[in-house]
Amino acid sequence: MVDIYKIKKMKKFGILKSKIEKLMLESYGNGTFKEQVKNFKLLVLENKNISKLFYLYDELNSKKGLSESVVDDYINECITIYENTVNKVKDSTVINLNKWVYNVKSENNYSHIDDLFSSNVLNIESRIASKKIIKESLKKKPIVNKETVNLPLSTMVNVANKTISNYIENLNESEKKELFDFLKKDDKELMVNFETLKEEVKEKLSQLKSSSDDSETMDRINETIEKVDLEKYDKFSYFKLKNLRENL
Repeated sequence: MVDIYKIKKMKKFGILKSKIEKLMLESYGNGTFKEQVKNFKLLVLENKNISKLFYLYDELNSKKGLSESVVDDYINECITIYENTVNKVKDSTVINLNKWVYNVKSENNYSHIDDLFSSNVLNIESRIASKKIIKESLKKKPIVNKETVNLPLSTMVNVANKTISNYIENLNESEKKELFDFLKKDDKELMVNFETLKEEVKEKLSQLKSSSDDSETMDRINETIEKVDLEKYDKFSYFKLKNLRENL
């Protein structure tokens, strides 16, 4: 049974978020992606308070290149927003979220952020330590390296990453609409174009490989070409390759 007391206190949103992300990730492999996207849209994106909490956790878990002069103010502002938001979350909302991910086993990937937001007076040391970790991360500059083709884990699963850990932060309204509209398209039309799409992606990858003299990058490109060649049609594979083609 779901622990109602813990739900009301909303002490560990990080573990709930971790479970949701794991569920979304696993849905790619078990054929339930479309269903889980609908659940995510209903229970997270369309709930103003829950989507705001998702956004806060993603913000505090990101490298943002903040200066020493503003990073403390930024963290304190996030704490204020969290406190004002979490109190508005209805018990029924969290019950529904917990029911959705009840069977998911996951570590808490955001325990440091949970500790930062903790109001437990016995947890002061952990809160201070977590604030230091988050502060150092926020001060680091985001890694933007367009020369390195890190396709197997990043570009090629761009949609997946957005859906999981940075959905609110990275998807604008038009991109969200594009994804949900795409899932409604007729399979027959997409299947006809799928092989052509694969060939276009492989051709672009081959062009990248021919212009690179870095062995590691070439190995990654070869690995990605092999993955593309083995792709079987489903809507997510099509959408994934479509985005890959546009990002190459």
